[in-house]
Amino acid sequence: MGSATTQALAATTSALQAAPSVDLGVARELFAAVRALAGSSHLSGALSDASAPAEARRGVVTAVFGGFSPASVAVLQAAAGQRWSSADDLISGIEEAGIRAAAISSPSVDIEAELFTVARTVASNSELELALGRRLGDAAAKGALIENLFGGRAGEATVLIAATLVQVPRERRVRSMFSRAMRVVADQRGRAVATVFAATDLTGDQLGRLQRTLTQRYGTEVSLNVVVDPSVVGGMRIEIADDVIDATVASRLGDLRQRLAG
Repeated sequence: MGSATTQALAATTSALQAAPSVDLGVARELFAAVRALAGSSHLSGALSDASAPAEARRGVVTAVFGGFSPASVAVLQAAAGQRWSSADDLISGIEEAGIRAAAISSPSVDIEAELFTVARTVASNSELELALGRRLGDAAAKGALIENLFGGRAGEATVLIAATLVQVPRERRVRSMFSRAMRVVADQRGRAVATVFAATDLTGDQLGRLQRTLTQRYGTEVSLNVVVDPSVVGGMRIEIADDVIDATVASRLGDLRQRLAG
């Protein structure tokens, strides 16, 4: 992520946080803007053109999205007024704002855990993953598939996020989109999210100790998602942000074989 995008993303997030009221309708409008921008290179180019005056770019927002709620328009104008490294970064920034808005609107819903369940369900079904990840598939049909599968099983905010992401993949893998969304929701709620791979389910005491250890190590609350993976053999592998902590028996055996071979 370029420095220009980093600063633009921070300004866009600040505009969302400053909004007096953010409900799920704001998230829907921001996601609608993402679909519009992703579907029109002319529009996304106009809003990300650093050579055009910021006021002119904000004027385009008013002309195109003026019917949205004041909170949504404020976020979109803040995004349009910034310098982004690329049009794709602009779209990603507005998408992140939409994910954050969904998280703000549903504080009592464990969106990270629900998105994790959605991601695992998709990953465990190759036909479903192919249908959602197909480049030429009908976008609306993909969104409807997510809604049919998870409506009633997950919160409205979670379903909205997942359905939106599969409609606008932008050359991204389904799993990576859901992983990013989980990180954004966790960040919005002031915590990090860790995925733990273990050979068997962890007990409540084990989960508590692990959570306390990771919280102390990273200086922020950490929520845990556990994947039971028999290939782990023993111990566990933990993925948190860009870090991988591999304390599995398989990893130790691999290290031992490398040392013996050397």
